[in-house]
Formats: sequence, C-alpha cells, structure tokens
Amino acid sequence: MSQSRLTRPVDESMDLLNDIVRNPVDPDYEVVAGRQATRPRPWVLGVVMLGFGLMVGVSLGNTMRVAPQAQAERADLVARVGAASGRVADLQQQRAELARENQNLANSVNRIDPSTAAELDRLASVTGSGAVRGPGVVAVVDDGEADDQQGRVVDADLRQLVNQLWRSGAEAIAINGHRLSSRTAIRGAGDAITVDYRSLTRPYRVEAVGDADAMISEFPGSSGGQWWAYLQQNYGVGFELTRSADLTLAGDPGLGIDLAGVR
Repeated sequence: MSQSRLTRPVDESMDLLNDIVRNPVDPDYEVVAGRQATRPRPWVLGVVMLGFGLMVGVSLGNTMRVAPQAQAERADLVARVGAASGRVADLQQQRAELARENQNLANSVNRIDPSTAAELDRLASVTGSGAVRGPGVVAVVDDGEADDQQGRVVDADLRQLVNQLWRSGAEAIAINGHRLSSRTAIRGAGDAITVDYRSLTRPYRVEAVGDADAMISEFPGSSGGQWWAYLQQNYGVGFELTRSADLTLAGDPGLGIDLAGVR
C-alpha cells in the first residue's frame, strides 16, 4: 500500500456529512432571521397606535365640546338680529303714523288750499314718501332650480330690472313691499339682497305703477330685458312679467328730510 493512501484523512469520504454537522442551518435562513430581527417589535407598534388613538380622541372630544357652543352662539346671534329687525320695522311704522299725523295737523293749521294740497300729494308720491295706487305691472323673479351660484338672483339683476321699469315710464316701484325712491340702495350682503339695508327673501316681487302697455312692450328689446333673457336661457332663472289692474304701493317710512333751508 502506498504512502499517499496512508496519509489521507479517515473521514475524507464524509465531507458532506461533516458540513451538515458543522452548519445545520441553511445560510438563507440566517438572512431571513436577520431581517426579522430588524423589524419593529409588536409592543412598539401597539404604543404608537395607542398614542395616535389618544390624539384622535382628544381632538374629537374638543370638537364635540366646541360645536354645541358655536351652534348656541350662532342661534343667539340669529335671534338678536331677528329681534332687532322687528324693532326697526315697528319704529318705522310708528314714524310713518307720526308723519301722517303731522301732515294732517299742518293742513288743518295752515289751511292749505286744494291746489297746493294736491301738489304736495303729487310730490309725496313721486319722492316715495306717500302711497301710490293705480294699474301697472308685476315681475316675479327667483333663483334657478340648479344649485349653482350662477343661477342665483343678485342685486345687479334687480337693479337692471328696476332701472328698465323706470325708463319705461314707471311712476312708483316696490320690491317685496319696500318702496323705492331716488335714495334707495339695492345692494348685496353675503347671500342676501337688501333694500336700504333691509333683507329680502326670494322669490322677489317687483311691483311698478304706471303705463303697463309701455312697460311690457318695451321690456323685451331693452337692455334690461336682454339681461334677463340671458339669465333665463343660460341659468334657468325664473322671470315672469304680468299686468295688474290695481296696485297699491305704500310710502317709504324711512324717507325723511336730512337738511332743509329757506332763502
């Protein structure tokens, strides 16, 4: 037997078994185990979720406490505005009654002749301080059916309508019962339209005493008529102009003289 055969390791033929004994775990398992070791512990995730839940709970609790308070404040403000509006209306009515009483007393004391009294009545009707009755037209307008800002009637739309009625010969005009004069302001206040700072509610009813034939015949071809035709065709805004045989427009109780003098 040769020397080389005598010096070979006894377990040379068992290399595979020796490798299995020395490395019982596959190297891929060690890689996967290392990755799992770097993952967050379950208790860490629990602490994070608990903290997030506490933050959400505190925020929700604060919101629930503040919401009723804000709602109560808003309701109180609405009630105060309504009460103030009612008080203003009562004072305006009282002022109108006192103005009529003063006029009656002035007529009885000064013994105004009939021609002068008639002229005063005419001027009161023209300026808007006196009531007017006669035939005319009624325009009823309203927002479009679609829930769209473009389909809402705004102050500029009412001004277009009113100005055209004046140009067509209207002698007196009122919007929702509020008499207009040369000093009347039609403005927008948020989503509302005001006449001399008195809010209007839709639909808007515009009454005009005067020549009904002229106002109806001239309206379609006028600038105001074209304005409203555009609103109807493009935004579905409601508009109806009809005749009325008898209209009564009350005077503006808030119309007074700020400054007067005699030369």
